[in-house]
Amino acid sequence: MTSEFSYHPPTEPWLDILYQDKDLIVLNKPSGLLTNPGRGAHLADSLLSRVQQQFPLAQLVHRLDLATSGVVVMALRRKAEAALKQQFADRLVKKRYLALVWGQVTPTEGVIELPLMADSANPPRQKVCFVEGKPAITHYRVLQQLADRALVELKPVTGRSHQLRMHMLHLGHPILGDAFYAHAEALNAAPRLMLHAASLQVLQPYHGTPLTFIADTDFVTAAGQLTQP
Repeated sequence: MTSEFSYHPPTEPWLDILYQDKDLIVLNKPSGLLTNPGRGAHLADSLLSRVQQQFPLAQLVHRLDLATSGVVVMALRRKAEAALKQQFADRLVKKRYLALVWGQVTPTEGVIELPLMADSANPPRQKVCFVEGKPAITHYRVLQQLADRALVELKPVTGRSHQLRMHMLHLGHPILGDAFYAHAEALNAAPRLMLHAASLQVLQPYHGTPLTFIADTDFVTAAGQLTQP
């Protein structure tokens, strides 16, 4: 975070718990709240620190960007933490995002494969690099199209930093409200980043049963009168 960054995380609701058992807890993270604490006391408030107030042993197994909302899974036991992290590493976790993007998207579905790496000159931004970038794959599908924006379903295969933002940007359709990558019109077309982790499926760490978690959002109607599917 830069010194100019002003952090004012939402407090209502304090925690939106979607599911809990002895091994894991699942939450709907609001946009504007860090997943884990940043450096310095002014960045101490986060989804993880709030959860740890009630569950001191809770640990992250994945993250969402500050501006992204939606499903976050945390482990409540060490064995569960290791098992869940392994599922992410093995790409067994099924992720579905919703995004509002700029313009008319054609073709209306496809696969984006563009390798990504950190842009060392402009952190925390990422960049496409076919020489040193790590493989990044996203499936996309248009759900609704308006004159100047589209509601898109995104299913990432990999989990690179800013992957969905970068992949839509390089299709020519930046995500609305994206302060890092959107042009002025797309940035000002929404009050926040229009990216939401709508659902996540993991295997229960103890008995292996598939568990699917869904987090509703109202960001779609707030930024364009599109209805959520």
